[in-house]
Amino acid sequence: MRLTQFSDYALRVLMYAAEHPERLVTITELADFHRISRSHLTKVVVHLAGSGYLQSVRGRGGGLRLAREAASIRIGEVLRGTEEDFRLVECFDRRTDACVLTPHCRLACGLHAALDAFFQSLDGLTLADLTAGGGARIDTQTVALPTPTGRARRTVPAA
Repeated sequence: MRLTQFSDYALRVLMYAAEHPERLVTITELADFHRISRSHLTKVVVHLAGSGYLQSVRGRGGGLRLAREAASIRIGEVLRGTEEDFRLVECFDRRTDACVLTPHCRLACGLHAALDAFFQSLDGLTLADLTAGGGARIDTQTVALPTPTGRARRTVPAA
């Protein structure tokens, strides 16, 4: 399973806003910090505001802030709202299931259990657990991390 870029960006936006509760953050600031397109972030922010996670303040000096306490925002809940498809295999959707093994297959049960465990784990995490409220801190310093091949290096925000 792989989360969409939309979900990734949504979590980044929420984490950044949680790290800066004392002020409004802007889409431009978020885009610059994460090196992400403003237009992509705008779509994410509109969704998060419509879902009740962010409050948007319009006008000069406007920006974004969390609409709820970080400790009340469950990561599993966020992902259920940002991901469109948790069908890990064809048989998860009875409308399109054409697999001949479905009536006797035990794999689907195992995959359903794994998906349930995935969400159970994420439902136990709050936004506060991922940010300063839980001991982590996102700042503008970067650290070098080796890539899986060990050759090239990339930088990410220091935690």
